Amino acid sequence: MRKWFAFALAWALILGGAFLAHRVQTSNGAVKVSEVRIAAEQGVTVSGLLYVPATATAARPAPAILASHGYINTREMQSPFAIELSRRGFVVLAMDMAGHGYSGGIVGTADFGGPAALRHLRSLPFVDRANVGLEGHSMGGGPILAAAAEDPDAYRSIVLEGSTPGLLGAKAPADPKNLAVVFGQYDEFAGLMWGVPKGSEIGESKKLQALFGVTAPVMEGRIYGDVAKGTARVLYNPPITHPWEHFSGSGVGRAVDWFEATLKPSGTPSLAGQVWIWKEVGTLIAFIGLVGLILATFDLLLGSRFFADLNHPAEPAMERRDGRWWTSLAITAALPALTYFPLMKVGQLFFPMAIFPQWVQNQLLVWALGTALLTLLIGLVIRRKATFTNRWGVAIAATVVTMAVAYGSLALVDHLFKVDYRFWVLGLKPLDAVRAMQLPGYLILWSLFFLVAMRAFAAAIPVKGEGPMAALGWGKTAMALGFLVLVVWEYATLFATGLLATPTEPLNVIVAIQFVPLLAIVGVIGAWTYRRTNSYVPGALICAVLVSWYITSGTANHWQPGFEPQLPGAPAKR
Repeated sequence: MRKWFAFALAWALILGGAFLAHRVQTSNGAVKVSEVRIAAEQGVTVSGLLYVPATATAARPAPAILASHGYINTREMQSPFAIELSRRGFVVLAMDMAGHGYSGGIVGTADFGGPAALRHLRSLPFVDRANVGLEGHSMGGGPILAAAAEDPDAYRSIVLEGSTPGLLGAKAPADPKNLAVVFGQYDEFAGLMWGVPKGSEIGESKKLQALFGVTAPVMEGRIYGDVAKGTARVLYNPPITHPWEHFSGSGVGRAVDWFEATLKPSGTPSLAGQVWIWKEVGTLIAFIGLVGLILATFDLLLGSRFFADLNHPAEPAMERRDGRWWTSLAITAALPALTYFPLMKVGQLFFPMAIFPQWVQNQLLVWALGTALLTLLIGLVIRRKATFTNRWGVAIAATVVTMAVAYGSLALVDHLFKVDYRFWVLGLKPLDAVRAMQLPGYLILWSLFFLVAMRAFAAAIPVKGEGPMAALGWGKTAMALGFLVLVVWEYATLFATGLLATPTEPLNVIVAIQFVPLLAIVGVIGAWTYRRTNSYVPGALICAVLVSWYITSGTANHWQPGFEPQLPGAPAKR
């Protein structure tokens, strides 16, 4: 009964959290959220989520916003903007950039898909074509600025969140209309975006001064130019980081305020406060429910006749937490963090793009497999006399069933509520057909990593006689502590000095944030399955499926037949 109760509780968290997210996303039913697919240039299809408030009709068309996420993100990352704008009467199209999410092509194809998305938004009968705004975060400035450059009369105002015109050679208008620049004082990309060392120094950027038409430092909050003439400029420089620009009250609120000032009649009443965070709370609850569902499903399978051979009490090699144990914990936690930056640098050297088209995932795999090799070498020096009860065939079957239930839960949530499992930079989406075809190759390589990592973990971290909560706690600590220390070190340095501890690694630092919770989940799954089976194999395979699914669904494609591979952000050629 306890196993079935845990299974039911996991489903309650999933459905309850997803329902909460759905109610917030739809403003309690006042906004309709639907899928759209848009035909773009070069045979690319652009996907998006369309938010339509009930007040927007053909008889009374509403102002509209085209919103785009940044590199290796998806349309759901723009939901804070979409929620706050749509509940204030704006139609919002949150697009997937080309090569991201459910959009086709590769990074940069068809001007990132921006011009096609803007044409589609303006074609809708309930959109006020005279009052259209554009919003983009980071590389998401690429599609919206390309759209503005293609049709200068198709929009009225722009918000760039942590972005800049002409990023990595992308198309942009020379004189964008009614532009607001929201750039965090602690933005990790200050040098790339505006040519200044620190985000707090953006007002002194020569590029920004030229864009604002001034020769002195740009003053925060001061409106330069004239909204009515389309020449207005304003800089907002809140004390936030790059990933907080789309996940903070100041980042979201500045965009909402600018669009209300530039796209609505003067004196139009507005709603106070922001509610988008409750959508994120809901999808976080659902994500926690997913982890519980994986554990509960695995437990239920062990109680069935077919999977009974997996049952075996754990036989830890460690008698107590002595000096050798603490040494093993330190190595387990520190090694992945220590190898992260060096191995990520060489991540593009070993993978044929036709089989492995995701550059960031390729980098992560070089890091993972390199760390696995070092783990094997260390294991030859620090020998552990661990005994395992591995049942490969039934372990594979249990993994397939467990993760099929997990995937089915997400498919159900997507169908019922049009949300997924996420919080801030952490996000898990269903796979489309293209990414489902990419998954097997990546899954094989992630399986190799996790088989090595979980064997080393099971041989060194569990201790005889420890309780389940201690086992899960030490599992999370062993797998995630190194990355937690790395991220804390980077951001403590950033907040103290204005620069990251490794200022040349802004993208990899931001990528590392999500590995703190992700590796904690890995530690929980590894400890849970080992305690029940005395085997590292089920946990390794479950984690391999989860992580390969997570990364494949959420990062960017850089190769597709007929397109030339590009540097991140450079327009694709065909």
